[in-house]
Amino acid sequence: MAHDKLIEARGVSKIYQSKDGPVESLKPLDFSIREGEFVSVVGPSGCGKSTLLKMVAGLLPISGGTLSLAGQPIKGPQKDVGIVFQSAVLLAWRSVEDNILLQAEIRHLPKAAARERARELMKMAGLTGFENKYPWQLSGGMQQRASICRALLHDPSVLLMDEPFGALDAMTREKMNLELQRIWSASKKTVLLITHSIPEAIFLSDRVIVMSERPGSIAAIYDIDLPRPRPLDVMGTERFAFYARTLRAHFFAQGNLDAH
Repeated sequence: MAHDKLIEARGVSKIYQSKDGPVESLKPLDFSIREGEFVSVVGPSGCGKSTLLKMVAGLLPISGGTLSLAGQPIKGPQKDVGIVFQSAVLLAWRSVEDNILLQAEIRHLPKAAARERARELMKMAGLTGFENKYPWQLSGGMQQRASICRALLHDPSVLLMDEPFGALDAMTREKMNLELQRIWSASKKTVLLITHSIPEAIFLSDRVIVMSERPGSIAAIYDIDLPRPRPLDVMGTERFAFYARTLRAHFFAQGNLDAH
């Protein structure tokens, strides 16, 4: 069944208990993400972007409000979600293919079907020929491609990405942005991306959620109306510059620009 609002947050808040009493990490948030949509979250360091991602993944409980995936409340780790972190987190002693298949072992998926799917994903991500290489034999960008394949192996409807390209150099990062756009469009997934890079958020997204200083709240949500597929030179257009100025204004207004 198709869900127009695949992820829905209503008054979702997060409070941590510390020895000095409760600390508010996220003020009540309201947003929804449609099926097949690419949404990015930008905001200053420490505003709760990663906390939000972990709550959607079911790795952290919410403190208030309601948070649902495909109409069901999110309670505990979600099967229908794939996660990509800033570092590729690949096991050094396993080949690329076996790193991707780790997901199948954890979830007890049938071996032959998982291997076939892993090969399809590697082909889609441009990793054909690297199946038997080890992580240390790959560039950072290639390692992150393997990490994306691993997150997609069990065919989740949602891909959550926490600063996946933050550790890459600028040129590799741009290439990976193109690559991610291609993978997203081929895999028809719903993507929630946490990023510090305003150009990355604009280039990849249908909508960008801008968060305020901690305790994080939603300052604004912008529709990015740029035709797809987007070539890198869209970044040189006046429309792109307009979006970049609009998003940056939020951070300058707060005297805090934690964005490249």
